Amino acid sequence: MAGTISRGIKAPIIRQGDDIVKIVADSVLTAAQEDGFQLHEKDVICVTEAVVARADGNYASTTDIAEDVKAKLGGETIGVVFPILSRNRFAICLRGIAKGAKKVVLMLSYPSDEVGNHLFDMDLLDDSGVNPYTDVLTLEDYRRIFGYIKHPFTGVDYVEYYADLIKEEGAEAEIVFANHPEAIVKFTKNVLCCDIHTRARSKRRILAAGGEKVLTLDEILNAPVNGSGFNPQYGLLGSNKATEDTVKLFPKNAQEVAENIQKEIIARTGVKVEAMIYGDGAFKDPVGKIWELADPVVGAGFTEGLNGLPNEVKLKYLADNDFADLSGEELADAIRQRIKEKDADLKGNMISEGTTPRRLTDLIGSLCDLTSGSGDKGTPIVLVQNYFNNYAN
Repeated sequence: MAGTISRGIKAPIIRQGDDIVKIVADSVLTAAQEDGFQLHEKDVICVTEAVVARADGNYASTTDIAEDVKAKLGGETIGVVFPILSRNRFAICLRGIAKGAKKVVLMLSYPSDEVGNHLFDMDLLDDSGVNPYTDVLTLEDYRRIFGYIKHPFTGVDYVEYYADLIKEEGAEAEIVFANHPEAIVKFTKNVLCCDIHTRARSKRRILAAGGEKVLTLDEILNAPVNGSGFNPQYGLLGSNKATEDTVKLFPKNAQEVAENIQKEIIARTGVKVEAMIYGDGAFKDPVGKIWELADPVVGAGFTEGLNGLPNEVKLKYLADNDFADLSGEELADAIRQRIKEKDADLKGNMISEGTTPRRLTDLIGSLCDLTSGSGDKGTPIVLVQNYFNNYAN
């Protein structure tokens, strides 16, 4: 009778140099033995990106960041555009950026960043006389109109917090607020676009407006600096705070690890599972308004069987339309038969309307992110079972 099962799997505390593939396989198989479940084909073993990067030792210091920023952007006045508001995700990166510049012009989007962290409530805009689409605010404008507001969950005034970080690293700080990235060229033509999912658009618009040296976060630490960690595809994107002067980067070996986990489980059990290394999923918090999604992708690496989108029929549509005159076991049999006969691609078909049009890796990764949490559960591994089963199985 069971449908999808998402099961957190405890693991040892993982350190640099650990064999992450062996640890994952050992942990899953020990859990299966102790908790009395079996692995089946198309079960999905998911591992949070954090422990993959930890095992690989993919770390960098603020000094490494500073050296790369200075070499690529000149070390004078640097525009830092649209960073997210996060002590974990961006604060240490900002320290490194500031250490590589004489002045930082920090341009924040308002009233929120791209992942939903709010500087202030949207309702405050209504009577402010401010047009968020066109108006560029100085720090004085912002304080006069919106005051000193702290995040409801963290208790942090991110404007003050980021300004202080820049100054602590010896750079001058100027804070401005705008929602069109090209506004930065009024202050400097050397710019680092720090947005995650809109970075290419921001860079294009700044260059079109006269920007000269314009980079995105994936172009910083995309190669090692003094032997540091790096990520050739994502650079600083997806990094997390490790200490007050180091970050853990997004794993550069995620695809290899996912494929090797699959091979290891096949070798030890004969069962062909799927495997994925996952980052932030998507969940809209109704109070804090945050979407998560602070990583550049949800599926950092995954096996072939996780490619694609769901191809599902909507059961209530069938029950209310095609089989409205049936009930009981006759209705169940008719629906099972329709599922077995469904087309390989239901895109645009009314029978699939209302099903979730998202990639499998994004859906499964979001499920895993909520299951594992980010605190002290101690379950960096998540086993997802029955995900590909349906009513007809």
